[in-house]
Amino acid sequence: MDSRARIEAVLKGVKPDRPPGGAWGHTYREEWSADDLARITIERQRRFGWDFVKFQPRASCFAEAFGSVYAPANHKWRAPTMESHAVRSLEDWNALPAADGSAPALAQQVESIGITARELGPTIPVLQTVFSPISVAGYLVGKNKRRALRDLRQNPDLVLPALERIADGLADFANRSVAAGAAGIFYAISGYASRDLLRDEAEYERLLLPLDLRVLEALDRRAWFNVLHLCGSSLHFGLSRKLPLGVVSWSIHNKGNPSLAEGAELSGKPVMGGLSMHGPLVYGSPEGVVTEAREALRDIGGRPFLLAPGCSIAPRARDANLQAMMMAVAG
Repeated sequence: MDSRARIEAVLKGVKPDRPPGGAWGHTYREEWSADDLARITIERQRRFGWDFVKFQPRASCFAEAFGSVYAPANHKWRAPTMESHAVRSLEDWNALPAADGSAPALAQQVESIGITARELGPTIPVLQTVFSPISVAGYLVGKNKRRALRDLRQNPDLVLPALERIADGLADFANRSVAAGAAGIFYAISGYASRDLLRDEAEYERLLLPLDLRVLEALDRRAWFNVLHLCGSSLHFGLSRKLPLGVVSWSIHNKGNPSLAEGAELSGKPVMGGLSMHGPLVYGSPEGVVTEAREALRDIGGRPFLLAPGCSIAPRARDANLQAMMMAVAG
């Protein structure tokens, strides 16, 4: 079986010859150039033998498209530096501009994923990262992620139209990425599907689920491999059944989250994960990575799944540990 065939089998609920695997993490210096990001992404896939690529644009690109300003930190281990955020006052929501995949920060990611997909070819699926509208809003308000929710609760008539403009821009970005060669999207809800930020799942469904659906229901039908990523602890895991994405990704190691087997049961979908983004992959040994991967294999109990970290891994992760991850699934 090639990598695509393995993933297609998992999506159908069929056990492949071995579990497909993949990992991802920021390459902060290269993320400011479409060519450089494509080059290092291709290089890492070939070095580690990942079955799929979860494309890793700089996290700030979505906020940049809607008016926030970031600058590179010029260090391989440091994220971009925020120079100004677009929403400083409540009235700024009303002035928030519309943007789509042609915005320079997003067009760069479309160009880069196109290069990557063409070079890797059809047997290595590449997923474009797409933040949810509320995740983007959390970047637009600066460092206090709760403020976006507070503004939405208290002034929905003002904030909701801005979030709808963000949703439409994200849908266009996703579809441009698919047209460029992406196999689908990795739809990331960054913290807002957690009881740490929003305690009531019913409130999420009322305020935020329609925005998610606005993005996802517009997704190009050619997108065949689509992943929901729930980021954080104590997740509102019921959302995994309400969002039309074929695979569910989360960290089993965060407090209050289900195991792989529990998540597969709760979602009714194939799952992705099993490895800690703060564990052996970054701080341990190759032997520790193999042990953790084999624990994930035991946990899932023979169900088809995709081995991966629960979230983005730190740039300092050792090459030997990333290679060990794929050795574990190869037997």
